[in-house]
Amino acid sequence: MNTRIVLGIQYDGASYRGWQTQPGGGTVQDTLETALRRFALEDVATTCAGRTDAGVHALEQVVHFDTALQRDLFSWVRGVNAFLPPSVAVRWAHATPHTGGEDDFHARFGAVGRTYHYVLYNHAVRSPLLAGKAGWVFRPLQLEPMQAAARHLLGTHDFSAFRAAECQAKSPVKTMFDVSITQRGHLFVFTLKATAFLHHMVRNIVGSLIMVGNGNQPPAWIAELLDARDRSRAAPTFMPDGLYLAKIDYDPKWELPQEAASLPLLP
Repeated sequence: MNTRIVLGIQYDGASYRGWQTQPGGGTVQDTLETALRRFALEDVATTCAGRTDAGVHALEQVVHFDTALQRDLFSWVRGVNAFLPPSVAVRWAHATPHTGGEDDFHARFGAVGRTYHYVLYNHAVRSPLLAGKAGWVFRPLQLEPMQAAARHLLGTHDFSAFRAAECQAKSPVKTMFDVSITQRGHLFVFTLKATAFLHHMVRNIVGSLIMVGNGNQPPAWIAELLDARDRSRAAPTFMPDGLYLAKIDYDPKWELPQEAASLPLLP
């Protein structure tokens, strides 16, 4: 009888071609499934909560897979990590019932909310210590206009203005539960929580908020973009370096041992 195993995965995405497996490898999924195969001595196909792009990091990605193997849960952590590079780690493992029916846990379709952080370094000179870990803009940013602009994103909207052309989502309508922007010295942290996100949606929103922060647009411009539903009117897609998949929310009934992971760059 198969068991559905759920894993919490953390990774530094700077050297990967994104999450999803590709011909030739080089993705986080390829790396994880290779380690699972070496540990389990059988092929293991994983399903993730949300596919991240090249260069994007995860404080806690959630994946599931089915297996007939009987292993202690912590063996799925310690054993798989023995075959993973330093840039990827299994943080926890959990077993759920697997009946083959619609009520089974599903890492993607069972998610009820997703949270992303974007870390931005605002300084006249780039920092080599933050390369690959934070975005960078050299023009000074003002916090309050960006916070005012972000409030327009709250609620249920058609987010077509922030949707990549290659996005495969069935609908551009999503519900944004929360958007916060905080400043710690030269670092700005954008935190967005929604039911789900369109392809490049966070990076496109951050790029547009930066245009408000540097004075090129007023806060009300964000509302105009939402109403226009025209991607060409918003800012270009911002760099992936500072983007972190932070948390996936599920029904508490699954009792997942999720962690409140903090950003490593912040005190």
